[in-house]
Amino acid sequence: MPPAEALPTIVVVGRPNVGKSTLFNAIIGQRRSIVGDEPGITRDRIHGTAEHHGRLFELIDTGGIVRGDAEHIPTEILKQARHVIETAVHIIFVVDGRTELTAADRDLAQLLRQLGKPVALAVNKVDTASRESLASDFYTLGIADLFPVSAEHHLGVDDLLDHVTAGLPRNVPEETPEPERKIKVAIIGRPNVGKSTLLNALVGEDRAIVSPVAGTTRDAVDVAIEREGTAYVFVDTAGIRRKGKTKLMAEKLSVVMARRHIRMANVVLLVLDATEGVISADATIAGYAHEEGRAVLVCVNKWDAVARKDKRAFETSVRDTMKFLDYAPVLFISARTRFGVDGLYARVRQAYESASGRVGTGELNRFLETLKSERDPRILYITQPSVRPPTFVLFTDRKTPLHFSKERYLVNQIRKRFGFEATPIVIKTRPRNDRH
Repeated sequence: MPPAEALPTIVVVGRPNVGKSTLFNAIIGQRRSIVGDEPGITRDRIHGTAEHHGRLFELIDTGGIVRGDAEHIPTEILKQARHVIETAVHIIFVVDGRTELTAADRDLAQLLRQLGKPVALAVNKVDTASRESLASDFYTLGIADLFPVSAEHHLGVDDLLDHVTAGLPRNVPEETPEPERKIKVAIIGRPNVGKSTLLNALVGEDRAIVSPVAGTTRDAVDVAIEREGTAYVFVDTAGIRRKGKTKLMAEKLSVVMARRHIRMANVVLLVLDATEGVISADATIAGYAHEEGRAVLVCVNKWDAVARKDKRAFETSVRDTMKFLDYAPVLFISARTRFGVDGLYARVRQAYESASGRVGTGELNRFLETLKSERDPRILYITQPSVRPPTFVLFTDRKTPLHFSKERYLVNQIRKRFGFEATPIVIKTRPRNDRH
């Protein structure tokens, strides 16, 4: 291993109590910094050697500032970290995603931009999908590379490290190839549509209890499997009934837990029963996945048991009942006979990669110039601050939001140009003044 002083340096900065030390520990993989709720606990700089995908680097957690010096925080942070920042290859600027931006955040962002160093904005404490959607508000700091993370739960940290280490040399040989990443897949649907049978077909063993009695699976059953260099974790959630139909506490809890597993998943397999057709309860369950911004594959199960196999008619029924899920591919399978099951792995990975896709700001704005649409309000600038789901922020010349029809047109054009199959796309608008 090269000596620490020869390694490229990445510096973590931010005002007190935003989670710099927690993020430092998450990246280093050991408890080097003292983590606590009191602002300003870290007084001195903490150094550590970290590795990400074969790239070694030195990580520095800059010191905190004594309480009461709020008006001097930005300049004091830079004063304390001046030497390490001058030699850093990248700066990670940490802000608190649970609170509103402060004057200290804005001042520090301005000072960092003036340094001419690459800066990544880590919006910390973003541990739910709803908070991730709010993270784009921090784009007003003027830093293009924004990453929602939860240092405590290690969410989004890999994406942040992929970015800040992209230009670093690989100096650790990869002796044993490991799966690139772990894709979490939730299998959801009404009771007795074949979710447990599908899980068993996917993993090749009886991990879930399969029974013709509706509602056999009360608890979520999960199993990890590696396939062609990718690790998958499948979760067979309990069959979801409408809340008004769930009288027993255990079943009510199973609904809550199933929705939680949807929230924590990367890809959702929505299982329908081909013999029963599409009903409103299927749309209700699909809505849970859509609301959480998950990538979705619609799996029409028991297709072998359908006498009149008309895929086009069935898909039309799906589209009519779930208009909001127009981006989700409809796949016809039979978990019992394994028809179409093996192909699900590739479709899950494609959906995950699609939901994780990121388009550069320059390419997005070149794409914007090619659009032939009435610009009212006029779109001045577009950027993509986050992924899963892909989220785009439009800066316009007025405060009124885009009309629904124009937003839909823009989403369709983004899909046509950049893909993003199987995942919802989120569009946010900001008036021009917010750009600064």
